Amino acid sequence: MTHFIQSFGMFVRLIVTAFLLALPIAASAQDIVEDIREDDEQSETFKAPVIVDGEMLFFLRGSSALPASERVERVQEVIVEVAEASTSTEVSITFEDTELGTSIRADGVQVTIVTEADAALDQIKLDVLSYLHGQAIEEAIIAYRANRTDQARVSGAIEAAGWTLGFVVFVVVILWLHRSIRRRTLKFVKRHLKDVETATAKSVQAEAIAALVRYGLNFILLIIFFLGFYYYLSFVLLSFAETRYFAQLLLTYLTEPVLLIFKGIISYFPNLIMLGLITWVTMYIIKGMRVFFDAVEAGTFDLGDFEKHWVNPTFNIARVVVILIALVFAVPYIPGSDSAAFQGLTLLVGAMLSLGANSVVSNMLAGLFVIYRRSTSIGDRIQIGDHIGDVVQIKLMETHLKSIKNELISIPNAQLMNSDVVNFSKRTDGSGLLLHTTVGIGYEEPSEKVEAMLIEAANRTKGIKAKPEPFVLWTALADYAINYQINGYSTRGSIIPKIRSDLHRNIVAVFNENNVQIMTPSYMADPPKPKIPLEDWDGHLAHETHDDTDKS
Repeated sequence: MTHFIQSFGMFVRLIVTAFLLALPIAASAQDIVEDIREDDEQSETFKAPVIVDGEMLFFLRGSSALPASERVERVQEVIVEVAEASTSTEVSITFEDTELGTSIRADGVQVTIVTEADAALDQIKLDVLSYLHGQAIEEAIIAYRANRTDQARVSGAIEAAGWTLGFVVFVVVILWLHRSIRRRTLKFVKRHLKDVETATAKSVQAEAIAALVRYGLNFILLIIFFLGFYYYLSFVLLSFAETRYFAQLLLTYLTEPVLLIFKGIISYFPNLIMLGLITWVTMYIIKGMRVFFDAVEAGTFDLGDFEKHWVNPTFNIARVVVILIALVFAVPYIPGSDSAAFQGLTLLVGAMLSLGANSVVSNMLAGLFVIYRRSTSIGDRIQIGDHIGDVVQIKLMETHLKSIKNELISIPNAQLMNSDVVNFSKRTDGSGLLLHTTVGIGYEEPSEKVEAMLIEAANRTKGIKAKPEPFVLWTALADYAINYQINGYSTRGSIIPKIRSDLHRNIVAVFNENNVQIMTPSYMADPPKPKIPLEDWDGHLAHETHDDTDKS
């Protein structure tokens, strides 16, 4: 039971040491080791610690003839031999002056000789240093014997069993948490992230978020399990004197990095507070900008020629600018921002962006021009090359059109900038768009009659305005016909294909009614009779009839 209390006391000391090392005013063990190493290199001396059962007793200095490691090994062997030679709870320590220094004997056996060089190393008088070394040797021998009694071994076994029982409970808790994570995380995500599912209209979204949360929690559990197993193994080895040295090595190897991490986190708190302040100010400014642009969109603020569809892109641009400015202020407070590695990484990212993002940047700049140059707006019907459709969305990189066939067409903004765009929805004046089509009529037909028929067809067409009146242009005197172009104004640019189709149908109907043959697209010779329908259609289509055997 005594060993259990000692192990628990050591664990408490480790925790206290962690907090002390985390304080900015405390010196870390690494700093002390570095200082000692520097002092050794400067004075060209060598020293090593005397360790018995994992406890460091004191340092000894070596020389070129007798390195410190060999001297320490001999002293440790003698201390163990003296401790194992008896089971007494008392040790006789004597001191004797020699030519080399003060000899320290334990139960009549010389353990070591404290020299003037050792005293100079510790910067203390020879007799005082000898007395302190003798006390340390006496305590080490008594502890060595006490840790190897039957009572100590039974106590160590009980202590190891206690740690094992605690570890079993720890594993059971970890397994229970691992099994309950899936059910609880999905329930938690669905309860607190309903807005995500509502916005996406997909339950898969909540499951994906739950999977990410579950992965993070399982990773944390894995780290906790590893730490628990590592410390369990260390404390079990610490329960027995023979393995205590290895246990202390395990504790040192893991505890030092953990303490350094905690120290770094605690020392980073001032920078973390500054980053939080920068983040809060940035979010506050963005919220204020959102309120302002919402007021502009609602018409509360009048910015002159500022159009409403500019509100969202302008807000996004302003938000990006604010975030970039905040990043400039925040970079000095990011860990490692002043290191050469961080600077090299920023240079590499900048080079990659400059070399590989030319098309991206050009599309982004083109998108800004498309948004602000007023030639194209959402809802306009435009024609780009062979594509005709309504603008449904203008993004920073591309513009989406919905074609007249209900197809979604994505056009890069750079192409939109470099192509001729025909806008059927923008009004240049009050007359509207000038819709036109061309027909070829023979020279034998009176031109006044042809023009009258074309104007009559235009007047019959819904979507073509009566004022200004439709008019006819002669576009060409071809080999066999005169090309007449009928022109009519329309303000319904979104249904131009339908209007043009109706116009063609009405032209054919009017010309058939007046027994005038349309000679386009080609003409070979005059037929005996005009190629026009002689009878009206009865409204029924001819179809074949099949008997039952054919159907079978």
